[in-house]
Amino acid sequence: MIGGFLSFIRFSHTIFALPFALGSMFVAADGLPSFRAFALVVLAMVFARTAAMTFNRLADWEIDKRNPRTAGRHKLVSKPVAIGACVASALLFVVTAWLINPLCFALSPVALAIIFFYSLTKRFTHGAQFFLGLALAVAPIGAWLAITGSFALPPIALGASVLCWVAGFDIIYATQDLEVDKHEGLRSMVVALGLPRALALATLLHAFALAGFLFFGALARLGPIYFVGLGLVGAGLVYEHFLASKGTIAAINKAFFQVNAAVSAIFVLTTLADRLLTR
Repeated sequence: MIGGFLSFIRFSHTIFALPFALGSMFVAADGLPSFRAFALVVLAMVFARTAAMTFNRLADWEIDKRNPRTAGRHKLVSKPVAIGACVASALLFVVTAWLINPLCFALSPVALAIIFFYSLTKRFTHGAQFFLGLALAVAPIGAWLAITGSFALPPIALGASVLCWVAGFDIIYATQDLEVDKHEGLRSMVVALGLPRALALATLLHAFALAGFLFFGALARLGPIYFVGLGLVGAGLVYEHFLASKGTIAAINKAFFQVNAAVSAIFVLTTLADRLLTR
């Protein structure tokens, strides 16, 4: 039951947004935060993502049944369980935000609105990938607010970078569903631009993301360890587009999950190491 639910919400994909939230938190705390702050940020991330993914599965329940790639999803969890998990996770996210600080609590409904809204966007806009990017961009900004209780330019720069990174890799991922999306009348950048131009846009977005990560490092006054890590991030993004150019399902899935998991892991590890070792 638990394994099926974790597969249903793709819990392993938490590795995409969580490391950027943690990296933002480490910079905001100027190193390691208190255990309480760390635990609350992680819990908030888990609850928010669980709510978002269950809502996404519910919104796409009938569409997923007709897509060969996703046809088995509805068999993993019953619809009532998915509804209950969505509601419970959303409420737990709000409670966790309340435990963090008043600003996070006040903004928690806004965060939920953003992450829920993404699931509806492909029905009316080709920019759905950018709304997914926005949903994940909330993570580093929220983590910064959890530590400092105020807005600042570094997390906003990081959030914008995450938006570009996520939109880029989701365009690559969406190439698998081009024909299904056309048949269902769904919209995406791949449907709007076609494969070659969509992949070119993904490349441009990842160039913007890398530039944004550099800008974040400069704003946060991070040192050489961080920027060496960014070199590895850049190499990973180049490799991702090499895999995407092959056009096979196996290569696209490797580009989507393995490479981006490595990118996010390198980011958080080098950010923490830089903060701890070069202050």
